[in-house]
Amino acid sequence: MKQSFTVRHGALDGVEVFLAVARAKNFRQAAARLGITPSAVSQAVRGLEARLGAALFIRTTRSVSLTEAGQRFFERAAPAFDELVAAAEAARGLGRRPVGLLRLAVPRAVVPLILEPMIASFCDAYPEIEIEIAASEELIDLAAKGFDAGIRLGQMIAPDMVVVRLTPAFPFAVVGAPAYLARRPPPQTIEDLANHACLRLRRSNGSIAPWAFVDGNRAIEASLAGPLIAHDYPTLIGAALRGLGLAQVPAPLAAGPIADGRLQTLLAPFAVETPGLFLYYPGRRQVLPKLRAFIDHVRRADPPRPGSVA
Repeated sequence: MKQSFTVRHGALDGVEVFLAVARAKNFRQAAARLGITPSAVSQAVRGLEARLGAALFIRTTRSVSLTEAGQRFFERAAPAFDELVAAAEAARGLGRRPVGLLRLAVPRAVVPLILEPMIASFCDAYPEIEIEIAASEELIDLAAKGFDAGIRLGQMIAPDMVVVRLTPAFPFAVVGAPAYLARRPPPQTIEDLANHACLRLRRSNGSIAPWAFVDGNRAIEASLAGPLIAHDYPTLIGAALRGLGLAQVPAPLAAGPIADGRLQTLLAPFAVETPGLFLYYPGRRQVLPKLRAFIDHVRRADPPRPGSVA
């Protein structure tokens, strides 16, 4: 339900409207988001421009853009206003129960590794929260896409995010099926991989990820060749299990097949270690009760140990 808009008299008059127009770059879209009329938006912007003594927008019949004064005002006003909104939300949130839709953006492989073991207990503990899990390898802007939080490898998370550790650090393992290794001798050195079918990962930015190794203090990236390029680790593991070639994957994802002998670990002395998996969310945003409940539940759960989770 759209809330009615009341013009306030004072220093903040028109600031919310200005920010909405600056972000939408469109007066009508800003009006729709605020639940007011386009004429009310124009009136509020004109009033703010009059008080500041400077034009904030360049308006044509086809586009809306910020003037230099508008850009400077936006850069200072946006974070300050967001903090004000967060403060108001924090005050209103006192005593509220965790309710609503909790949206999580996660890679496919994380669902069985992290989420499946805890979803049932979380839903039992918080029956008024609905969880939506969007499984994709794409790195997205959480706020822009309307997600509350995401889960990623530590090295892939922007430094301005708040993070909660989900797993210890773990290595990336090169694995192969016994049937494949019966046809080709297991590699003993990184250079030996040039003689093997190497299954590769295409990143969300379109590039093919090189295989990463360490040799003493030296980091090595190897660009290899093979019959398959996949967009996620479960597909690579499935192909390796069928003997198509070797794959380099997060060790916890392959722990089950390694434990029962369907995959063998190779080149272990050269394995590179990742910081682990983390839940992350924007640092400036007030943590709503639904997300706080999930964070607390994650922290109470036993973290998966490398080599112990299939």
